Amino acid sequence: MKQIQGVIFDMDGLMLDTEKLLIRFWMQAAQEAGFAMTLEHVLGIRSLSAVYAEPRLKGIFGENFDYQGIRARRRELTAEYIAAHGIEKKPGLDELLEYLSRNHYRAAVATATARPQAEAYLKQVGVYQYFSAFVCGDMVTKGKPDPEIYQKSSAALGLAPEQCLALEDSPNGILSAHRAGCRPVMIPDLTQPDPELHQILYACVPSLADVIQILKGV
Repeated sequence: MKQIQGVIFDMDGLMLDTEKLLIRFWMQAAQEAGFAMTLEHVLGIRSLSAVYAEPRLKGIFGENFDYQGIRARRRELTAEYIAAHGIEKKPGLDELLEYLSRNHYRAAVATATARPQAEAYLKQVGVYQYFSAFVCGDMVTKGKPDPEIYQKSSAALGLAPEQCLALEDSPNGILSAHRAGCRPVMIPDLTQPDPELHQILYACVPSLADVIQILKGV
């Protein structure tokens, strides 16, 4: 029996090249509201659910920071951009998904994005059909870096966490997968892992296509 039987995918910045939009439109929405949000601020809340992100940002900008209103505006700006320009897939995604399908691996999505939006995006880029399970931000009590989303994702695949690779591009996602007991693999997007994060990685590779070699070596 294969040691790894399932692969769990983050979405934004991992499968879809949308993290650059997250940064651009968080900063724009905050600026419109009178707050000087920087790249560092946005990187600090990547993959964080609102329960963690809101107090962090209010700790930086003060209690007058309208997290829900600014977040809603960011989502509006993102939707407008995607409607006009579409969504770009990250390199190697199709190759990896086809390999998993041919070799009978189970695949799931674990994303902070709400399920209706996540499904719409994945259908739009033509990869929705590869996944047998979805655990999204609106389906968990605690988001990343809490382990809940990866615990539920592995259970939805009918697998133990240690039987699953967890593919992530952000430190918060890696922490979530590690705490759940999955084998975290980082495919960096906007930031590289620091030495501390390296200690909990199963692997770090430059593209999704490189995950195939990890699976072949298990």
